[in-house]
Amino acid sequence: MSDAIKHECGIAMVRLLKPLQYYKDKYGTAFYGVNKMYLLMEKQHNRGQDGAGLASIKFNVEPGTRYISRIRSNQPQPIKDIFGKINERINGVLEENADKVNDTKWQEENVPYLGNLFLGHVRYGTFGGNSIENVHPFLRQSNWKHQSLMVAGNFNMTNSRQLMEDLVDLGQHPKEFTDTVTVMEKIGHFLEDEVSELYLKAKEAGFSKRNASPFIEEHLNIQRILQRSAKNWDGGYAMAGLLGHGDAFVLRDPSAIRPAFYYQDDEVVVVASERPAIQTVFNVDIDKIKEIDRGHALIIKKSGETSMAPVLEQRVKKACSFERIYFSRGSDASIYEERKNLGKYVFPEVLKSIDNDIENAVFSYIPNTAETSFFGMMEAAEDVLNQQKTAAILAGGGKLSKERVVDILSKRPRFEKIAIKDAKLRTFITDDSSRDDLVAHVYDVTYGVVKPTDNLVIIDDSIVRGTTLKKSIIKILDRLNPKKIVVVSSAPQIRYPDCYGIDMAKINDFIAFKAALELLKETNQYHIIDEVYKKCKEQEVSEDRDVINYVKEVYAPFTDEEISAKIAQMLKTPDITSEVEVIFQGVSNLHKACPDNLGDWYFTGDYPTDGGNRVVNQAFINFYEGSDKRAY
Repeated sequence: MSDAIKHECGIAMVRLLKPLQYYKDKYGTAFYGVNKMYLLMEKQHNRGQDGAGLASIKFNVEPGTRYISRIRSNQPQPIKDIFGKINERINGVLEENADKVNDTKWQEENVPYLGNLFLGHVRYGTFGGNSIENVHPFLRQSNWKHQSLMVAGNFNMTNSRQLMEDLVDLGQHPKEFTDTVTVMEKIGHFLEDEVSELYLKAKEAGFSKRNASPFIEEHLNIQRILQRSAKNWDGGYAMAGLLGHGDAFVLRDPSAIRPAFYYQDDEVVVVASERPAIQTVFNVDIDKIKEIDRGHALIIKKSGETSMAPVLEQRVKKACSFERIYFSRGSDASIYEERKNLGKYVFPEVLKSIDNDIENAVFSYIPNTAETSFFGMMEAAEDVLNQQKTAAILAGGGKLSKERVVDILSKRPRFEKIAIKDAKLRTFITDDSSRDDLVAHVYDVTYGVVKPTDNLVIIDDSIVRGTTLKKSIIKILDRLNPKKIVVVSSAPQIRYPDCYGIDMAKINDFIAFKAALELLKETNQYHIIDEVYKKCKEQEVSEDRDVINYVKEVYAPFTDEEISAKIAQMLKTPDITSEVEVIFQGVSNLHKACPDNLGDWYFTGDYPTDGGNRVVNQAFINFYEGSDKRAY
C-alpha cells in the first residue's frame, strides 16, 4: 500500500494436551510448545511490529515454584528479541545442569518458559503508547493460581472511557487508562466473584482452605465470567486469556470483526489470528482449521476439555474486509483468490478509462502487497484481449491470411514491473522542501518500456491519504511520459475512521474527505459542514444506541465518480505533465470479491456497533474544532 496504515495485532495460543515427555519422545524436544509459539508469532509478524510478548504456564509444579513466565519487548525486532532472550535463559540453565538435558520432569520444574500452555502477541498500538508497559500479554497476578489472569488481544474498544467508569463504580482504582487494562480488570472482577461463590460452596461441602483450590479450579465457569465481563463491551476483538491454574479462553466479538482461527487434535489446541499460520506451523489441511464463531468463546479447561460456548448475542456478521484487502497474509487460499478478484472486478472501469485500447496500455502495480490484485487485473485484461482477438478473426469470415491471423494472435497485454520501492532510502533531512524532494525518490521506475502513446495503469491496495502518491509515485511515473496515468485502488474510497483496531482515527487524514470538502466549496454547499457539526454536537449527550452517523451527509451531494475526479485533481501537482485519473473499487464489487467479510464501515459509514457512530461523529467534531486528538 502506498500510504501505509498500521496493522492490527495478532494472537497465538498453544495448549499442549499431552505430558511434556510425550513431545520429547515424539519430536525430540520438550520445548515443542516454545518452538511452535515462535513460528506462530513469526508467521504473523505482519500484524504488528511495535511490540511482542509471550507467556507460559506450568501445570505440574510445587507451591513456591514459579509457574508463570512472561517476557515482552518493544525493541525494533521484538519477536527476535524475546525469543533470543528465551533461548539464552534456557540454554544457560541447561549448560549449568548438563546432567538434566534429558530429564523432562526436572526441566518442567526448573526451566523458564517450558510449560503446558502458551500465549503470544504481536502488537501495533492504536490505544496508549508504545512503552513496554503497553505490550501484551497483561498480567493480573494473585497468590491464588485460579485468580492470576493474563490477557492479550487483537482489539479496540470504542467505549473504553465508559468501561473505566464502570470499574470505578465497582469500587476499583485502575492503575492506568487503556482499553486492555479496563478489559482485564473487568474480567478479573467477575473472576473474583466466581471464585468467592465457589469458595463458599467448597466450605459448605467441608473442604479445607487448601483443598478448596482444586475444587474451585475444576468448577470455574469461564463462560459465565465472560458473559458478565463482556456485557457492555463495544468494539471488535479476539480476546485471549489464561488463568494461572491452566484454564484458557479466546472470545470473539459478536460481529466477528476481528479474526480468530483454531485447530485441535489429540496433541494440541492452537489459536491464531490467521489461518495460514496454523496451516504452515502444524502442517494441517485447511478444512481442519475452524473459525471461532462470533459472540462465542473457545474455552479450554485445565483438564483438556475444550468447548465452544456462546457468550454474547450474535450480531450480523461484519468481518473486517481490510483483512482481506491488505492486513492478512496473502498465503491464505481464500484471501489470495479474493485479492485476485478485486483486481478482476475493477478492470471494467479501467477498460473504460483507456477506451478499450489494451494494445496501447502498460499495466503494473505499486509494490508489494498490491501484487495479487495485479494478477487478477492481468487475467481480466487477457480475457478481454482474447475476446477482441476472437472477434477480429471471426470478422474475417475465414478469409484472413495466415500472417494476419498470427498477427492478431500475437497481441498480448503489456504487464511490467514499473514501480520499485527503494527500501533503503530514509528521509532524514528535517527541512520541509528538502524532505519533499527526498520523498519523491522513495520509489524508482523502470525506464524504456512506456511509450508517449501509452496509458500507464498502476494498481494499489487502497488509497488512504494519497500523500505518497502525490509526493512520490505519480511524480516518478510522470518521468516515463505516458499519455495518461491511471491509478487504480482495489478498495473503495476510505471515507470514515476505523475504531476497531486499524489506525485510521482522524477523518481529515483521508483524501476522499478532503475531496468532498473541496467539492462542497466549489458548489457553494459548504454550509453542510456547519450543519453536520451542529447535529454531531447535539448527539454528544445521547446514548450510543441513539447516535446517527451524520457525517454521511458530507458525501451525499456527490457521486463516487465526482469524488474520484476531485481526488485525481488533488494528486496532480503543476509539474505533472501526464493526465491523471483515479479509479476506485465499487462497494458492491468488494462484497462480491469478499463475500464472508462484509465489514465495510470505513467505506460506507455503516458501523457494526453503536459505538462506531459515536466515534465517527467525534472524529468530525475534532476536525471541525481543529483538535488533533483521537476520536476514541
